[in-house]
Amino acid sequence: MNSEIHHIHTSTLDVAYEESGDPADVPAILLHGWPYDPRCYDDVAPALAAAGCRIIVPYLRGFGATRFLSADTLRSGQQAALGSDLRELMDALGIERALLAGYDWGGRAACIVAALWPERVRGLVSGNGYNIQNIAAAVKPIAPPQEHRFWYQYYFHTERGRAGLQKNRRALCRYIWSIWSPNWNFDEATFERSAASFDNADFVAVTIQSYRHRFGYAAGDPALEAIERRLAAQPRINAPTIALQGEADGVGPPAVSESHARFFTGPYERRVLPKIGHNPPQEAPKAFADAALQLLRNTC
Repeated sequence: MNSEIHHIHTSTLDVAYEESGDPADVPAILLHGWPYDPRCYDDVAPALAAAGCRIIVPYLRGFGATRFLSADTLRSGQQAALGSDLRELMDALGIERALLAGYDWGGRAACIVAALWPERVRGLVSGNGYNIQNIAAAVKPIAPPQEHRFWYQYYFHTERGRAGLQKNRRALCRYIWSIWSPNWNFDEATFERSAASFDNADFVAVTIQSYRHRFGYAAGDPALEAIERRLAAQPRINAPTIALQGEADGVGPPAVSESHARFFTGPYERRVLPKIGHNPPQEAPKAFADAALQLLRNTC
């Protein structure tokens, strides 16, 4: 998607976003994960725009040209921040209700808005499934294979991990891409197009705070505490949802999301994508676009 970058202010951010399609069409907001950026939707957005959607693809906090408005704002990557950012973006753009689609951090933002502000959501495409964190349960050990997959999170809990991300952000993020999507043969040019977004001055701080906060090892932003309290209840999602699970996802394999249906009280369908890893819009753009279009057809 070769869209011009636009900017709009929320209460805390100057949000950079890309837009395509007719502004009068049904809004669809596409949200990238960590460590990715809007380039993951380059083959999804045109299909949705051609089908009659207004496409908004924001750069999440800490990525690309998105900036904090104040030096005093905590560089938080906690889940409440991601959800609040999405709701405030919709407010700033005058979007009352939209299709939300995302994975990883972006999927978390989409799930949060769908759970806490259901009137804003027409439908939800979510990578893996229910992405709202259960922070209270995060202190409990899990199965060793999954503990192993979370090595990078434990690494970021240490100052060595912070220094490692600061010094080796491209090499580390490229390695993450390769192990999370073992069948995706991306080339260096593809990686570099996204890696430019990791040069954001707040990328490291936001990343480290995110992975520490979710385990209770870092304080959250006091301004977001009310949202975190609501998320602690693991709220259910009523929006029509299609969950896209990569069969070869190297960090969240199918077994992890098999039981997620219990978090959805509305229409829910889970699709396992053969040989696809953690980045479904870039690895399987047609499957991702088809899921979004099905929800739009069913809810318009």
